[in-house]
Amino acid sequence: MPRQKFDLIVFDWDGTLMDSTATIVKCIQSAAKDIGVKPPSDQAASQVIGLRLAEAMQSVVPDIDPALYPKLVERYRYHYLTKDHELVLFDGVRDMLTDLSHAGYFLAVATGKSRVGLNRALNAVGLLSMFDATRCADETFSKPHPAMLQELTRELGQDLRRTVMIGDTTHDLLMASNAGAVGVAVEYGAHPVHQLQACKPAFSAKTVAELHQWLHENA
Repeated sequence: MPRQKFDLIVFDWDGTLMDSTATIVKCIQSAAKDIGVKPPSDQAASQVIGLRLAEAMQSVVPDIDPALYPKLVERYRYHYLTKDHELVLFDGVRDMLTDLSHAGYFLAVATGKSRVGLNRALNAVGLLSMFDATRCADETFSKPHPAMLQELTRELGQDLRRTVMIGDTTHDLLMASNAGAVGVAVEYGAHPVHQLQACKPAFSAKTVAELHQWLHENA
């Protein structure tokens, strides 16, 4: 992979590298049922994936007593922890990351997950040592604020103009735009294609294989 445009490649986690969108949606809906409120639709629950958990819950289950939100978050975590051991990487992700690492790119993750949640996921799939840096929503501002990308580039001594952010939500693409980085969309995750396209990504991949090929030819 001859390097052309980028030195740092940043990935979202859920819905981009890990096939977890459907599980997250079901856990949000189960948590709402647990506290006795109407569960959100699949579409509504998908829209908040990528945000900090507390912010996501307030957005997807609005107009309830604010005192119920901590319980809602706790019930979500309960349901997710009973399912997360079943989650797997999308086909082709491991090979793609290995190729990029061998080619000398800096690799990072910027995610709405908590630090505990991301480390647990990385450990489960054996990728703890794959990434040069990671940033989680409980450590800084939530997407689409640019802080995650700003902090990752500072930590690794990289230039935002030579950084690409890859994600499955508008939160990811707007964060890239807000930071002055390049945004690339994947169409197999949480947000519908028309919403991703409205953010004007540099590329939109239908599959991991398409993403891998684009990075091979353009990164």
